[in-house]
Amino acid sequence: MSGNIVVAIDASPGSDRAIDAAMSLAGASGVSLTLVHIIEWSPFSFHTPDELAERHKRREEELDRAKVAILDPAADKARAAGIKSEAVVRHGHPAETLAEIAKEQGALQIFIGRKGQSTAGALFFGSVVSSLIQISAVPVTVVP
Repeated sequence: MSGNIVVAIDASPGSDRAIDAAMSLAGASGVSLTLVHIIEWSPFSFHTPDELAERHKRREEELDRAKVAILDPAADKARAAGIKSEAVVRHGHPAETLAEIAKEQGALQIFIGRKGQSTAGALFFGSVVSSLIQISAVPVTVVP
């Protein structure tokens, strides 16, 4: 089988289980993994030119930190198991951005942990998992 699986990851235990489950399927079927970390960000703020420059600098630093702290270890783990992987980090709404990346990648499936880092936000705004299941064009596997 060819293709790829998108795996949503953060620094939570649910994320570790999603990576393991996706690696198991990828190893058995020969597909690659796209490991994705989304940094929540809203474009709906108004700033001065100086604030915008500082905000851009902070965004770039966040992307670099996420790649080193979260994505690189996951990609190393996949490669050590003989699974081809790619790491993607972006700013945006998590569910919408994951669905977009899956579409861009021609993904066969998305894996996501049932519980990520943010629980307080989920109480008010709904969870990323619930939103992703509703908008995804590909199957979503929720790993407990």
